[in-house]
Amino acid sequence: MNTPLASFLKGSILATALLLCVANVQAADPQAMRVRGAITAIDGDTLKVHTNKGQDLSVSLSPDTRYQGITLANIADIKPGSYVGTAAIPQADGTLKALEVHVFPPAMAGTGDGHRAFDLGKNSTMTNGSVGDLVTSNGRTMTLNYKGGEKKVVVPDDVPVVNIVPGDRSLLKPGVKIIVSAKKADDGSLTASQVSAGENGVSPPM
Repeated sequence: MNTPLASFLKGSILATALLLCVANVQAADPQAMRVRGAITAIDGDTLKVHTNKGQDLSVSLSPDTRYQGITLANIADIKPGSYVGTAAIPQADGTLKALEVHVFPPAMAGTGDGHRAFDLGKNSTMTNGSVGDLVTSNGRTMTLNYKGGEKKVVVPDDVPVVNIVPGDRSLLKPGVKIIVSAKKADDGSLTASQVSAGENGVSPPM
């Protein structure tokens, strides 16, 4: 019998089932995390990594894992219109103090466009954008323009500047410094979505 009470109960049961379904899907979603360290070994499709925090982790590689190389760059090579990213610390005057600067190749312009929180240090941020004004004397500064805003970035002399270049799995060797963007499953296992590997002894500073 289709009474108002029965309809209400039926609707409540369906809504509860839907919420449980959504909760289960969310619980199954892997968590994103970054792993910074050096490769200690490669065993098939598994990277052994000694992290900068002193942990020894295993990270699985998959057919979907992307690879990029990190090479040394010079801030003098950055020009207005270059597309760059910088991890930085906000300053009291509203500017950002760079912790590192990485330069994207033209084909990757637009990657990660914007300004957001980052995990390189306390209160650190990440800003990706196109270089507008650029001053490399009297204190190196640049203005980064991104959709919806802009940030003025001060780049101290001792801050590392690197290029991001196309790469492949052949970059991965014991001793190579890497940053892994990984997905952490509920069982704690890690699968790499992207690996940034330093070339010629470079340590990715991001």
